[in-house]
Amino acid sequence: MGPPTVVVMLTPLESVFDAIAGLPVHPLVVHFAVVLLPLAALGLIVLVIVPSWADRFGWLTLGTLVVGTGAAFVAKESGEALAARVGEPEAHAAWGDLLPILAVALVAVAGIWFFLHRRSGGAGRPRSLATTASGLIAAVLAVVVTGVTVLVGHSGAQAAWAGVVTSANDHPTAAEPSASGSSTASGSSTPSGSPTPTSSGSAGAATSYTMADVASHAKRSSCWAAVDGNVYDLTTWIDAHPGGPQRIIALCGTDATAAFTAEHGNQKRPAQVLRQYLLGPLS
Repeated sequence: MGPPTVVVMLTPLESVFDAIAGLPVHPLVVHFAVVLLPLAALGLIVLVIVPSWADRFGWLTLGTLVVGTGAAFVAKESGEALAARVGEPEAHAAWGDLLPILAVALVAVAGIWFFLHRRSGGAGRPRSLATTASGLIAAVLAVVVTGVTVLVGHSGAQAAWAGVVTSANDHPTAAEPSASGSSTASGSSTPSGSPTPTSSGSAGAATSYTMADVASHAKRSSCWAAVDGNVYDLTTWIDAHPGGPQRIIALCGTDATAAFTAEHGNQKRPAQVLRQYLLGPLS
């Protein structure tokens, strides 16, 4: 009788697309897609325009396209796994879902063009109508794939960094000395639940807010919310939120503790971002 068989069950958050050595797979693989796909697509356009180069660089270009397409697929799946942890940026997810489909189509059309090109060249004949047509379609698809790849990369970078950059610009006092000569940490390092000095008060004073104050800021142009006994100004975070603006707009003027806990639990990154928008304690 052989040794017992151990069956390992992977939950969605423990899938092969989720993490490697404790790091999320998505940022590790997405760069392969956003670099290799445009590079191969632009190379294909050059080969279609200058077919004499296709015999030398055709296989390399097709191989790079295949690898880039595989990376786009892994990036899509790993992005969905990451979204289960930190929320899903809607625009980035939409472009990310489209990119692998377009990349597969480009690989197929490029393969057909390359096959027809080699067959025509081997027979010593000029390019056929089918070769020209497939080359034109491949070039157009290559432009589309390049554009969509740029949109995927841009929307992903915006989802990851826009809130950080915006909060840094909107809270200059975090790095500048106050009028009394002390540094004012308006949320960047203030623990949740600690009062935050405001510019209108003295250096040792703290402003507290009521739910009536929060309720008076219940619109997109001025959006406050209470979470865990503190009040936050989320106005600039609305458009930067990875899950889309509507999720934040729905919380404006409310106590959002339950919603925030249900969505993020004890995750550190969302809590760190939230602290950047701290106004003060809820009284």
